[in-house]
Amino acid sequence: MVGDVQMRSLYLEPGQALHMPHECCVVEVSALLKELILAAVRIREPFAQNSRNGRLMGLLLDELTQKPLQSMHLPTPSNPRLARICRRLIDAPDLDLNECVSEVGVNPKTIRRWFVDYLGMSFGKWRRQVRVLLALEQLATGKSVLDVALATGYSNHSAFSAMFRSALGGSPSEFLDQRRDKITRS
Repeated sequence: MVGDVQMRSLYLEPGQALHMPHECCVVEVSALLKELILAAVRIREPFAQNSRNGRLMGLLLDELTQKPLQSMHLPTPSNPRLARICRRLIDAPDLDLNECVSEVGVNPKTIRRWFVDYLGMSFGKWRRQVRVLLALEQLATGKSVLDVALATGYSNHSAFSAMFRSALGGSPSEFLDQRRDKITRS
């Protein structure tokens, strides 16, 4: 998380989470979901399903299962040599596959296979995920879109914006506008 962040934790009984993802993920929090979470954390005692608190929790669960998952997952490898490549890509997201080969002394085919076998995605997809996450972090700190594009390995604003839109469904400037709107409403 970057910037001024407040966090709340919700713990659900396994039977209540049947329609939830089975792995860690990022969920978009709407204004309604935010208020439901804030109300839920104030509940201190057991409640009946047909009570106000029961209905509030039911609506919260409905909202959680309706929210689109953001594509923010970045798996980490257990293979030490692949982990070294991944750390290097986080430090220098503009590296290509051939530059990674020299990092661990194996052929490109092996690295491609490792990414699929250990991380469940291709080298290109994993590197794009790194770039998206780094970009979001840098945009959240107020850096310009051009500076973020260059820092994440893109040679120009247009190529970066196309990747960002493809990954997140909107342009970097739309992301910044939404962020500004959320800050001014808080």
